[in-house]
Amino acid sequence: MNAIRSSAVFFADQARIIGALMMRELATRFGRQGLGFAWLIGEPLVFCVGVILLWTLTKPAYEHGVRIAPFIMTGYMCLLLIRNQIGLSMGALQANIGLMHHRQIAILQLFLARNVLEVMGATCAFIVVYAALMALRQIGPPHDLLLLYSGWLLLAWMGMGFALIMAGLSMRYEVMERVVPILSYLLIPLSGVFIMVSWLPPAYREAYLYVPFPHAVEMLRAGVFGEFTPTYYDAPYALAWAAVFNILGMALIYGARDRVDVE
Repeated sequence: MNAIRSSAVFFADQARIIGALMMRELATRFGRQGLGFAWLIGEPLVFCVGVILLWTLTKPAYEHGVRIAPFIMTGYMCLLLIRNQIGLSMGALQANIGLMHHRQIAILQLFLARNVLEVMGATCAFIVVYAALMALRQIGPPHDLLLLYSGWLLLAWMGMGFALIMAGLSMRYEVMERVVPILSYLLIPLSGVFIMVSWLPPAYREAYLYVPFPHAVEMLRAGVFGEFTPTYYDAPYALAWAAVFNILGMALIYGARDRVDVE
């Protein structure tokens, strides 16, 4: 019982600290004037709507039998989530270096606060765009909510792990600050956000699925479009990669703590 009580107290303290860091992040990023906190949702929302309009005006109504607006929505929101997680994680320590004087605050908590905040904002933006497309009769209700949620949360967890790896490496090697933007652009073709695996020639499909990100995106699209749109994914494979990403990312950040100068 004492062990359970101690664990509960520990996790409650961690949640309280991360929650406080999230509130501080909101205030410093978006301010208290004008739209303020609404930009947490409004920022990804504006980008997604803009890309949907651009593709809708320049592309056919359907791509391989899939309506273009929901296809772009499901893909671009995934891309925004991953890239924002990476970008915010890269600057997490520099923006909060003064907080390292507080003994209760750990480096990892700074990264967790930013990633959780980004996931919350992107999730709300996803819901708003989805509801708007439903109102315009561009998309129907999700065919499998559980699969949709699973794919989105798996992508968020995988993206956080990948972001932690990039941040941990940048704390060790300065060259990573130039490499990470290149990797972010490589995610566009490799993440499967603007292509579906079924559109690839069978000879290349298996090789493409060695990349873990498309599995989560395909899960999300399977939950949205249903069984009449072919999807290819392996949830255990993606879960294993997500776990490896997070363990390795946490190890890199923890191991680089002695490189942080808080003076």
